[in-house]
Amino acid sequence: MNRFKMKVEQINNGKKGFFKATDNNAEAGMMVYTWAGDTKIIIEHTEVNPAFKGKGVGQEMLLSAVKYARENHIKILPLCPFARSVFEKNEELQDVLF
Repeated sequence: MNRFKMKVEQINNGKKGFFKATDNNAEAGMMVYTWAGDTKIIIEHTEVNPAFKGKGVGQEMLLSAVKYARENHIKILPLCPFARSVFEKNEELQDVLF
């Protein structure tokens, strides 16, 4: 897999939020979610900059979301087709599913 120096940060405003991936200050992708109560986030959409397609950007953002869910004892409902497919293929991530 083609790896690069990617940073994933989370921006959360209490009702909505996103995980944003950047590489050398270029936006590589964004995964948008909405809060459903205090204990669940709904991943609505994942978008990867075309220049970063095939480099694992979506996967890295999803892994950041899973890490956040585990650390904060929340569950994830993946409505986004990309996120849903990653969860379906990776049993070790399914502990955070709602």
